[in-house]
Amino acid sequence: MALRKILSDNHPVLRTPAREVAKINSGVLRLLDDMIETMREAQGVGLAANQVGVSKRILIADAGKDGEEKIIELINPQCDSAEGEEVGLEGCLSVPGAYGEVSRATELSVRALNREGREIKLRVSGLLARILQHEMDHLEGILFTDKALRMLDPEELQSEE
Repeated sequence: MALRKILSDNHPVLRTPAREVAKINSGVLRLLDDMIETMREAQGVGLAANQVGVSKRILIADAGKDGEEKIIELINPQCDSAEGEEVGLEGCLSVPGAYGEVSRATELSVRALNREGREIKLRVSGLLARILQHEMDHLEGILFTDKALRMLDPEELQSEE
């Protein structure tokens, strides 16, 4: 495993839709492992492959609660349905120090491949639904700042803490 450099918001790879993964091979498995290590080091809760410079439809998310880590790995994820709506605060490892209010669905049904190449289906809600939508947007070349209803200024952030 190795740490990968997280690209910042002005990098063109972040603005380009990622390509589907045609075959899960050792390179994809190594990328997943590196993404987990990179996300942990950056203290994030999600990471898309294009954030580390690889234009492939791969994302990871930490679905753990109360400090317990539970990593979800999704290859070629697709959202089958989205329900509800909630505005919440988001930030991004590729846009350090910036936070904004973004409207997202509260529940999602997602299907993808796991690292073994088997199709998995997830029904998620709450924070995990927000994380997956944020990361799937990355795979389309969309940043949270594109969808933010408003960005928070530094004084507002301090009052949120």
